[in-house]
Amino acid sequence: MSDRIYTPVNPNAQECVKNVLKYLSDISFDKVVTGQHTQTMAMEELHQIKNTTGHEPALLGFELLSYSPNINYLDTDEDCMNEIVDNFGTLKRAWEWAERKGLITFTWHWFSPIGGRSKAFYSVNTDFDASRAVIDGTPENKALLADMDMMAGLLRPFCDKCIPIIWRPFHEGDGNWFWWGAKGPETVKKLYRIMYDRFTNLHGLNNLIWVWNSPIPEYYPGDDTVDIISRDIYTECHVHKDCAKEYSELTKITPQKKIALIGESGTLPDINGIHENKLGWTCFMTWSKVFCLTEKFNSYEYLKTLYSSPYAVTKENLPELY
Repeated sequence: MSDRIYTPVNPNAQECVKNVLKYLSDISFDKVVTGQHTQTMAMEELHQIKNTTGHEPALLGFELLSYSPNINYLDTDEDCMNEIVDNFGTLKRAWEWAERKGLITFTWHWFSPIGGRSKAFYSVNTDFDASRAVIDGTPENKALLADMDMMAGLLRPFCDKCIPIIWRPFHEGDGNWFWWGAKGPETVKKLYRIMYDRFTNLHGLNNLIWVWNSPIPEYYPGDDTVDIISRDIYTECHVHKDCAKEYSELTKITPQKKIALIGESGTLPDINGIHENKLGWTCFMTWSKVFCLTEKFNSYEYLKTLYSSPYAVTKENLPELY
């Protein structure tokens, strides 16, 4: 058993949240939960892994971008529309995965609350000023809260059925390429804390496991709102590492011994190295499409090697946690 903190930050957290955090704490420094992002209703990535390795990932990631209420369909492009269409109905697929007792994480490429052009989650495609959105009563703040309340409603059925969600909002929070990170650390920290307060205290979404996603100390929103710390790691093609340097940097953002995971990865990690070097990565999630469906970043041979490792937690050896 590790010394990672597994008490939820939400004092009203459901038992399913406690079960997941306890499990992740227990496997820290020993095993790693396998994860894969899926970006379409067809879930090609899941089938690719099963057909290649004979195993399934224990955790699946689902994209919520198509649920953004302010998509500008009149000023977009083919690439944006394809991504929106591909993601219609992903909550249905998440529900089906939950029926199989798999772990779930959501990524929300949140189109700006006031709209914009094309992929308006990118700061270059919207005029939305997040620094004004954290000021009570501004038009930007009202738009922000309206979108949050909409998303809370979509998450409600999972809460009602006590299905735990590994919730990673404002991902890559230090990135100025997203509207939520474009105004610097103080703004994104306030955005995260506003969401935590609203989802927890107003909407009572007590099934959420709160994940912060940045290794930069100035951006950390505080131990009282974060269950798990994480960062995204994209390394060279076919270079599989234990990410020791990245782990050391991440764990320096707080003196508390938080559970740590790789929020997104392009190249698969070296989980045997993670075990041998006693690093606390508890989970990884490879990104979708080219990162999984081709051998540009990961050979199918290495995929088989990883999923057959004794230190890999796959769907079939994941205990029932809810």
